[in-house]
Amino acid sequence: MATMTIADLEAQIGELTRRLAELEARGAPPAPAPAVAPQAAAAPAPEGITEEELLAISAAIAAFLGVRAHIKQIRLVSTNAWAQQGRVSIQASHTLG
Repeated sequence: MATMTIADLEAQIGELTRRLAELEARGAPPAPAPAVAPQAAAAPAPEGITEEELLAISAAIAAFLGVRAHIKQIRLVSTNAWAQQGRVSIQASHTLG
């Protein structure tokens, strides 16, 4: 999997913003109301989430919904499911015998 740099993410966000503005200018039919509540001012990023991560999340939401949505809350969920799946994958790759 290729690692994206901040510059790559910023370029992708810029492209998504341009496409969204183009769709809005054409008068594209509105998308369904976003699941996140609109907010007048941008909320500060919670601790643990960088500004770049917040921008990437915002771009993903805009690309998925087709409209700009204001993020009201981001909650980090702690789980070890990815680590457990990684261990299972590594253990399954070993040959017994």
